Amino acid sequence: MFSYKKYSAILIAMKSLVFSFLLFLLTLNTTAQETVKQKDTTTVKNDSVNTAIIKNFNQKIAIIESQRVSDSIKKATLEAQILSLKTTDNLKKDELQKQLQELYSKENKRLEQKKAQIDLLRLTAKGYPVMGFFNDTLFTIYSKLGSFSAKDRADAISSRIKKLGNDYGFKSDSLKVIEAETTEDLMYKESIVISISENDILWNNTTKKDLAAKYKKIISDAVTTYKQETDIATLAQEIGLALLVLVIMGVLIFYLRKFFNWIAIKIQNEENKRIKGIKIRNFTLFDAKQQVNALLNVNTVLKWIFILLMVYIALPILFGIFPWTKDFAGTLFGYILNPLKKIAIGFWNYLPNLITILVIIFVFRYVLKAIKFLKNEIHTGNLEIPGFYADWANPTYQIIRVIVFAFMVIVIFPYLPGSDSPVFQGVSVFLGFLFTFGSAGSLSNIIAGLILTYMRLFKIGDRVKIGEVVGDVIEKSLLVTRIRTIKNEIISIPNSTVMGSHTINYSSDAPEKGLIIHSTVTIGYDVPWKLMHDVLIEAASKTPLVLPDPKPFVLQTSLDDFYVSYEINAYVKEPNKQAIIYSNLHQNIQDVCNEKGIEIMSPHYRAARDGNTSTIPASYLGKEYKAPSFNVNFKNQAEKE
Repeated sequence: MFSYKKYSAILIAMKSLVFSFLLFLLTLNTTAQETVKQKDTTTVKNDSVNTAIIKNFNQKIAIIESQRVSDSIKKATLEAQILSLKTTDNLKKDELQKQLQELYSKENKRLEQKKAQIDLLRLTAKGYPVMGFFNDTLFTIYSKLGSFSAKDRADAISSRIKKLGNDYGFKSDSLKVIEAETTEDLMYKESIVISISENDILWNNTTKKDLAAKYKKIISDAVTTYKQETDIATLAQEIGLALLVLVIMGVLIFYLRKFFNWIAIKIQNEENKRIKGIKIRNFTLFDAKQQVNALLNVNTVLKWIFILLMVYIALPILFGIFPWTKDFAGTLFGYILNPLKKIAIGFWNYLPNLITILVIIFVFRYVLKAIKFLKNEIHTGNLEIPGFYADWANPTYQIIRVIVFAFMVIVIFPYLPGSDSPVFQGVSVFLGFLFTFGSAGSLSNIIAGLILTYMRLFKIGDRVKIGEVVGDVIEKSLLVTRIRTIKNEIISIPNSTVMGSHTINYSSDAPEKGLIIHSTVTIGYDVPWKLMHDVLIEAASKTPLVLPDPKPFVLQTSLDDFYVSYEINAYVKEPNKQAIIYSNLHQNIQDVCNEKGIEIMSPHYRAARDGNTSTIPASYLGKEYKAPSFNVNFKNQAEKE
């Protein structure tokens, strides 16, 4: 049983099909009109050029033709004179025969000259088509005849042929070829359909009879085909076939939509089952819901692509059924086949250049591999070049690689499609302009980065001070230098700034010669300097990571108003641990000074010693220690007086 639901579904599919068909026809009509307008404009331009060419040719032919007419009159006169002579007048007859032979020879030269003129025009001049019943070209007219231009002749012949199609009593045998004085005429009853001149046979490289027979067959077949195609029975068959195509297309679209709807339901049912999302390591690219939505969108897009493809394939079939719309079928297929054909031909023509580019890339690839091998050998120390340091290997390789890539692009550029076009060159100039002016600051940083590399101011891991920034170098690039401070702060410094600032490298000589750390302590004049020297050296010697050899030493840097400045200097080989070394050193100075009973009371320390406890911690003072008492003096009034 045919259910109502199925009937409704088919009806909906048919409506959508008809709507799509009408929309497509509207679009096609608009496109065709625009194409016709463009073609008309181009045709007008081409026709004007073609008219000028044909006009120039006709002027030359007119001169030759006037000579032919004059020679024809002379030939007729000579032939009449020869016939009128008596048989005994041989001398006169021979003279006339000689003149007649010269005229025939002149006629042959004239034909050769005309044929040469036509051969020159064959590639440039455009003929005018004689149109059939279905806008098809039957044959082409190139030459004028009498007062009719080539275009007028083509239009007139087309009109006469179409009148033959309206004659219900037309038979192929009714077309006859009649020989006239200078032409071969194709006649239908009492009317001339086409007259074939000497110029026509020269344009077609044949004889008058052969050309007339050819045109007779073409016209006869065109009229016969037209009558068969426009027969009522044929039209009924064509309409029925068109309806069958529409029904088949509607059924296919209905089941196609049903199939894709079934796929959509299957996709939804597989959520969190087979469809669990897409994960890349720990990153979730799509969860299950998002993946289902994405697959449903893809399913919808594919459904409409297949529907439109079926409509696109069915329309040329429909147009091909009716003789008046057969050209539309070729046009529709041409919209796809012509671009594909151009792409295939373009790819085939470009194939030699593509192979050349691939060979160039292959060669440069292995050149870069060889350079990289040398870089690795130098970097690991297997290959030593005098005056070239191992840490130069990587940056030098990067520079050479950029140069090699640039050279490869220059070599490949002429082989790129469209490289010689003004648009391609204009875009290249524009990009170069943007790169030049947009990267002025970057270029200065790049140049500074190259200079820093070959100056060897520092390397990765060195403890440096650049301007006011102190830390370890963690990255060097062509644009910036990155520093990690002791507080784990990452500071990026442009290379141009590094070049413009003073740089202190604490690590460059530390492994071999050691780095001298130093700290200043100010002590009052009441403490002997020798004792202070011993105290500071002892404190330094107790500090972890301080080298015992060379020994620490003390410098007295100044004698100030209230204290002496002592500078303790010690050697270390761990410049990256300066903060902890300084902290330990300062702790040891405090401890040793306390042990020796030395109070660090400067530079800014004030204390009233009378009645106050010593600043030394209690753990360093003896058990017998007592804070001094306050001294207070009283005077009576009599003593004051």
